[in-house]
Amino acid sequence: MKNMLIISLVLLLFSLHVIGNPVEVKNIANKNNDWSLSSPEERGADVAVLETLNQEFQDGKHGYVDSFLVIKGGDIIFEKYYDIDYFTLTKSSKFEQAKIMQKNYGDFATAQYNYHDTDWHPFYRDTELHTIQSVTKSVTSALYGIAINRGEITGLDAKIVGYFPEYSSLFSDPIKQSITIRDLLTMTAGIKWDEFTHAYTDPLNDAASMESSDDWLRFILSPPMEDEPGKKFVYNSGITILLSHILQVSVNMSVDEYAKKYLFEPMGIKNFYWKKTPRGLTDTEGGLYLSSRDFAKIGLLYLNNGRWQQNQILPKGWVTSTMTPAVDTGYSGNKYGFQWWLIPYEDGKGEWMYSGSGYGGQYLLIIPEHDLVMVFNGWNIFDISRPTKEYLSSRVLKALDRDVRD
Repeated sequence: MKNMLIISLVLLLFSLHVIGNPVEVKNIANKNNDWSLSSPEERGADVAVLETLNQEFQDGKHGYVDSFLVIKGGDIIFEKYYDIDYFTLTKSSKFEQAKIMQKNYGDFATAQYNYHDTDWHPFYRDTELHTIQSVTKSVTSALYGIAINRGEITGLDAKIVGYFPEYSSLFSDPIKQSITIRDLLTMTAGIKWDEFTHAYTDPLNDAASMESSDDWLRFILSPPMEDEPGKKFVYNSGITILLSHILQVSVNMSVDEYAKKYLFEPMGIKNFYWKKTPRGLTDTEGGLYLSSRDFAKIGLLYLNNGRWQQNQILPKGWVTSTMTPAVDTGYSGNKYGFQWWLIPYEDGKGEWMYSGSGYGGQYLLIIPEHDLVMVFNGWNIFDISRPTKEYLSSRVLKALDRDVRD
C-alpha cells in the first residue's frame, strides 16, 4: 500500500507536465479520403462551444484524452488530437505493474495486458492505432449480425453448450446448459463473475485474472451459475470471449480474419491490430486497436442502420435489434443491447444514445436524433477520474442547436 501511495504521488507530479499541445487536423486530414469534412457552422454547430471543450482537453482538465472527433451529417466537423507523454507518465508504474503480474501469474503475465506498458497502451507500438478496449465487444456484435445474415449462425436462441465439446464437463449444471447466444450478447448468461469490485490492474478482478490465465475459455466457464440465464445483467468480459469461440467455430476462420474480410475491408479500414489469447483465440473482449477515424466509421455504420456509403454491411434490422433497450443494467438508467450500452441522454425526451464504452475512456457515442457520432479516445487509468460519456455527450450537444443549448 505504501509503495502504491508513492507511485500515485509520482504520477500526480508527472501529470502536471505530460499534457501536450493538440496536433492540428492538417497533419492527418489527407491520410484517408473516405471522409468528407465540413466546418461546424456548415452543420449548424457552435464552434466556440466545441473549442471550449477542446481547450479543456488541451489543458488536462479531463485527464488524459488523445482524440476528440465530432461527425454530423456524415461529415467530420471537429477533429483534434493531443500529444501526451505516456512514456514519462508510466516510467515507474510500468515496472511496478509488471512485478505484480509476474508475482500473481508467472509465465502467463504477458506485457500486452500490462496497462502501463507503452508498447501496448494506449497506442499499439508507436502507431496511431489506439486501443478501443471494451468497444471491441460492440464490433464483435456487428460480426454476429453479418454471420447471421450469411447463414453461418442460424439464430440467437441456439444453446451454446454444443459449441464447447472440449469443455463439456463444465456444463454439468442443467441451468448452464440452457445459456443461449442471445444471453451472451446481452450479458445475461448468469455465470458468477465479478469485474467491477476491483480495478482492472488487480488480480482479484475476474477479467484481469482471465487475461493472465493460460486457458481463457476454461476460466470463463468454470465458475458456477449465479442466476438463471436471461434474467439478470452482469457485466462479464469473459462472455464476449465465448462469443469469439462460437463465431470462429461457425465461420471456420478467426474472428479477426472474418472482420477483415466482411467488415473492415468493405469499409476501407486497412490498418488494425487485434490481440490474441494464449491459445490463439481473437480477443473480442478488449483487444482491438483502430485509428480514431476508423473507430468513427463503426459509429457511422450504426447511425446509418448498417450501411456504409452504398453498401449494406449489416443486415437490415440488425441495428434496431441490437439497440432495443431490452436489459436493465442497474446503472444510472442505462440499458444494454447486443454488446452496446444504451443511455437516456440529457433532454433526449425518451431517446437513447448508443454507446460503446471502453476502459480508460474509449467512447463511441451515437445519437440518431441529431445525426451525430462522437469519438473520444484516451487513457484515464491514472490519478485523474475520467469524464463520463453522459458528461461528454452533454457538452457536445450544447454546440448543436439553439433548442438543445437553451
